Amino acid sequence: MSRLWNVDKIFEIIKKINKQGMTILLVEQNANAALRLANTGYVLETGRVIMHGNAEALLKNPQLKTAYLGDG
Repeated sequence: MSRLWNVDKIFEIIKKINKQGMTILLVEQNANAALRLANTGYVLETGRVIMHGNAEALLKNPQLKTAYLGDG
């Protein structure tokens, strides 16, 4: 069983739990994966919230894309 499969499986389980109405706090370094799964996102830098909002909007934010998502 590969490490990647484990991460994918965990994200599947989180998605199922959330669909059942459970709120989940997920702390994840993979911002792309986390924001694709989330409704709301918070971006932390050195322990401070520097950006927050709708996860879909954060994924489209040019500053966030350049700094954290590897786009740009």
